[in-house]
Amino acid sequence: MNMNPQRGAVLIVSLVFLLLLTLLATSSMQNATLQEKVAGTLKRRDASFQSAETALRIAESNILSSGFSLPACSSPARCLPPPEALTLSKSETGGASGVDWVATRGGFYGIQHVGQTDQPPGGGDGQFRILYRVTAIGIEGDSRTVLESIHTQERRVMWRQRQ
Repeated sequence: MNMNPQRGAVLIVSLVFLLLLTLLATSSMQNATLQEKVAGTLKRRDASFQSAETALRIAESNILSSGFSLPACSSPARCLPPPEALTLSKSETGGASGVDWVATRGGFYGIQHVGQTDQPPGGGDGQFRILYRVTAIGIEGDSRTVLESIHTQERRVMWRQRQ
């Protein structure tokens, strides 16, 4: 029997290459899965932001409608940004802040009458304007976006995104 010593070496080299290809394929699959998760998170975050922006616009259009009025906050503590905005999951009345939460498609909004001023930014004509805080919440999956604006019965004065 005559054995060729190269046949065993070819088998070992082939197995090493196969192992390397398997590791490369596994790494690529893990990378693709991670990218898919990141894309899904970004999509949910964007959708929750859009829902919050929609709720904010609906609430602001209510303020701009003729005859809109809301009683002023009953205490300085009730005029603070509503803390339940960061945890709210259904429309409700009252809560820690006393805000009436209205459900919209994909979220909620609440309006507070926080006072009045004779000089909001960009104003200065000496007329008193009622200031309203609009808090809008957008929820999509595990993503939550909370937006706030300060609004008069004429226009938006300030806007921010809460963390």
